[in-house]
Amino acid sequence: MLEILYRDEHLIAINKPSGLLVHKSFYAGEADTYAIQELRNQIGQKVYPVHRLDRKTSGVLLFTLDKDTLRIMSDRFATREVDKKYIAILRGWAKEEETIDYDLVNENEVKQSAVTYYHLLQKSEIDLPFLKHQTSRYCLVEAMPETGRFHQLRKHFKHILHPILGCRKHGCNKQNKLWLTTFGINKMTLHAHQLIFNHPVSNERITVNATIDEEFRRVGDILNFDLSSYS
Repeated sequence: MLEILYRDEHLIAINKPSGLLVHKSFYAGEADTYAIQELRNQIGQKVYPVHRLDRKTSGVLLFTLDKDTLRIMSDRFATREVDKKYIAILRGWAKEEETIDYDLVNENEVKQSAVTYYHLLQKSEIDLPFLKHQTSRYCLVEAMPETGRFHQLRKHFKHILHPILGCRKHGCNKQNKLWLTTFGINKMTLHAHQLIFNHPVSNERITVNATIDEEFRRVGDILNFDLSSYS
């Protein structure tokens, strides 16, 4: 059963598990189940995804229950009237805060502007030798993408040389292998923990929070991060 975080007659939000595709996609490949299908079966009515999360990204995923609301909310996402907040664990120690303004190429080889703001939450250094280093450094950040490009956060953190731990396509595979062999973990530590928007009908300010899963929490425990605000 999918965890339902918010529901009314117009909207429904779930805490999407890592590994679940939102819907069928040429770029993501095939799967046995999809979030749109699972949620429809669970509540017994059609749902329409407003946005998407990568397959391995967990967290708040918003759907509408009718097409009129879908149009309104899609427009609000497009005009950046929705605040999206993610947490991620990165390799190394990133800056205290930074705006990454770096164009990305989409699935159709078209260059698009892309902007991400992040700030540092916590830092960790553990006794885990890696290459020429006797220890390994990591940090927990909160990221707020101002645009919604394909794999934006994963690509942006790779660009600043602080890739997301557990990300294969845009991460450090040597580091990922180290975590798999040492701890038995291959979790991509990217989680959409909060969505804030005005309700499309009542205009009430809505905040939806999604807790992290057990695997993310386990990574945090190894790094001595305090993740109680996200649990």
